[in-house]
Amino acid sequence: MQLVHLDSVVKTVAIVQSSYIPWKGYFDLIACSDVFVLFDDVQYTKRDWRSRNQIKTANGLLWLTIPVKVKGKYFQKIREVEVADSKWAQSHWNSIRHAYSKAKAFEQYESIFKRAYSDVSEIAKLSEVNELLTRLICSCLGITTEIRRSDEFELKEDKTEKLVGICEQLGATKYVSGPSAASYIEPEKFTCKNLELAYFDYSNYPEYEQLYPPFEHGVSALDLLFNVGTESKNYLKYQRDKAECQTI
Repeated sequence: MQLVHLDSVVKTVAIVQSSYIPWKGYFDLIACSDVFVLFDDVQYTKRDWRSRNQIKTANGLLWLTIPVKVKGKYFQKIREVEVADSKWAQSHWNSIRHAYSKAKAFEQYESIFKRAYSDVSEIAKLSEVNELLTRLICSCLGITTEIRRSDEFELKEDKTEKLVGICEQLGATKYVSGPSAASYIEPEKFTCKNLELAYFDYSNYPEYEQLYPPFEHGVSALDLLFNVGTESKNYLKYQRDKAECQTI
C-alpha cells in the first residue's frame, strides 16, 4: 500500500456512479477528493447499489430498495431513471427508525433524516434522490468536498476517455478510482495526459459499537452515524484536512 500525500498543487478527482445511502467507503472516497463527480451518464443496472442498500436490524441485514421504472427502458442512463412510487420514502424511513431508534446517536440525527425522507418523497428522479441524501450524509460526516454531476461536462464515447476528459476539464492532476474499475480502466490513457491514477483501498476499517452483532462493514453509512454520532469521522481513513489519503 502506498500512502499518498496531497498538497495544494495536487487536484484529486474521483468519479463514481451515484448510490442510494452508500456505505462508509463511498464517503471516504469523496472525502479524499478535491472534486467528486456523480457519474450518472452511464447505463442503469438493475438490482445494484444505484437504487438499494442495506441497514442492520435485530433480524439481520435488511435491503431498502427504491422502486423505479425499468419496463421497456433497457438502455436508460442513471440520471434518466424515474421513481415508480413516492410511498417508498415513508416506508424506508419507518424501517430505518425501527432499526436504529435504540442506537446511541439516533436522536441526534432523527429530525434531519425524517425531514430529508419527506423531501425525497417528492423527487421524481433516482439520481436526484441519491444526490440529496449523499450531500446530507457528507454534511453529517463533516465532508466538504465539492460535488459535481457528470452532465455538467463534455463526455467522450470511450469509458476511460470519459473519465480522463472530466479530469482534464477540472484541471486535475490525480484520479482516484474504486478498485473494481481496474477491470476496464486503460491506465495508459491517464499516463499520456500526465494524470496520476490510483485505486482507493477499502480494507482494514476499524469496527465501532454497532447494534445487533456480529459486526457488518458493508451497510449504509447511516449505520455509522446513528451508532457513533459526531465521532464517525474517526472510523473513516481520511484526514479532515485531506493531508493523507490511502490508496493502493
